[in-house]
Amino acid sequence: MDSIARIGTTIQIKGEVTSREPLVIAGKVQGTVDVEGHALTLDPGGRLDANIIARTIVIAGTVKGSLTAEARIVVKDTATIEGELSAPAISLAEGATVSGKIDTGDRKKPGLSLAS
Repeated sequence: MDSIARIGTTIQIKGEVTSREPLVIAGKVQGTVDVEGHALTLDPGGRLDANIIARTIVIAGTVKGSLTAEARIVVKDTATIEGELSAPAISLAEGATVSGKIDTGDRKKPGLSLAS
């Protein structure tokens, strides 16, 4: 069973945060957040001034920086994001505020060759 690491509401971190387990942030982080192979969740009231890399990213708080996910990014209705989002799948809830670039990559499938 995987444990979940948590950065509480009263915790502020400046620097690099790395995790090899799911991570929930309710406090503030400035710098970089790298969650290898797991999900990162930013709770409402949480704030990231950071570049973020994770398998899945769920944002309900405030982010300034770039978000890169291997699988998907989920932006909740309470989220405010300023920066770049990059993932194969990105969902934005009504009410979320996003300012920046959204990239879902080249999702085109190769076409079939036509016989002549």
